[in-house]
Amino acid sequence: MAIRKSTEEKTTLDSDVTKPSVTAPGDGPADTTDPTERASSVTPSPDAEALKVGTVNAVVPLPPVEEEAPLGEPRIETYEAVKPDGSKVTVTHNIDTGETSTK
Repeated sequence: MAIRKSTEEKTTLDSDVTKPSVTAPGDGPADTTDPTERASSVTPSPDAEALKVGTVNAVVPLPPVEEEAPLGEPRIETYEAVKPDGSKVTVTHNIDTGETSTK
């Protein structure tokens, strides 16, 4: 990611994969000064201008990530186990948090 200084131009991701990417001097095609932008590489389709310049945009912006992922149902597994003394217990294990309890 490009380092942002107050005197630098802003660089953001392009979604046009037929032309050279528009970047501030020193930035590459996948650079961005926006910390919330994410890029995904794609197969470019250079036009005549891109072939002449010798570079083409090969990344596109991804949709923004939500601030907080929605919580789903906890993944809980329950099974019977045998203790060393031969007695049986029911083990409940939360796969997401690692919390385990026995009854």
